[in-house]
Amino acid sequence: MSDTDPLAALSKGQVLPLQRDVEVISIPFGKTVTLAEDSEVSVMQAKGNSVSVGHEGRLYLIEGSNLDALGLEALPRPTLPEDATEEQIERFVWDQLRTCFDPEIPVDIVELGLVYGCRIERLITGERIVTIRMTLTAPGCGMGDVIAADARHKILGAPQISQVHTEIVFDPPWSREMMSDEAKLELGMF
Repeated sequence: MSDTDPLAALSKGQVLPLQRDVEVISIPFGKTVTLAEDSEVSVMQAKGNSVSVGHEGRLYLIEGSNLDALGLEALPRPTLPEDATEEQIERFVWDQLRTCFDPEIPVDIVELGLVYGCRIERLITGERIVTIRMTLTAPGCGMGDVIAADARHKILGAPQISQVHTEIVFDPPWSREMMSDEAKLELGMF
């Protein structure tokens, strides 16, 4: 695998033909659909390890493991060794959340202050259930299903995690003060 970031080769507005059929997450519905080979997509945002694209007036999210459909090097699905410690599993979950972006905002959901908490429960079988408590920038924001689907899919890359639940709450309501200093800097709020 290359040491360079394959997403660096993409720019907003760039139009690319799909190199193969590819499963994508529809925005804002969060449902998985397939876009056909040779369909032309327009890059909207390339952040974390996924790309938001436009196709025929709709938006979709292409995950890093499917970047080869855009003619780029695919990123491996994140996973954990079977003997991972509890600390490694928790760090893995938070690391995956840091690769999730609102398709309209170039800051990850952790730095944006959208994740209120994460609970990992261990089952008797050794598997784990992850519950993520998060919010949206506004109650009417339609991106919740997309962000939740993206987080679920990435976190389920670890064999020790059998289920991921996302709980979207609006209490306390999100405000700009919840953003990290890095997020404020990225968005020009300093």
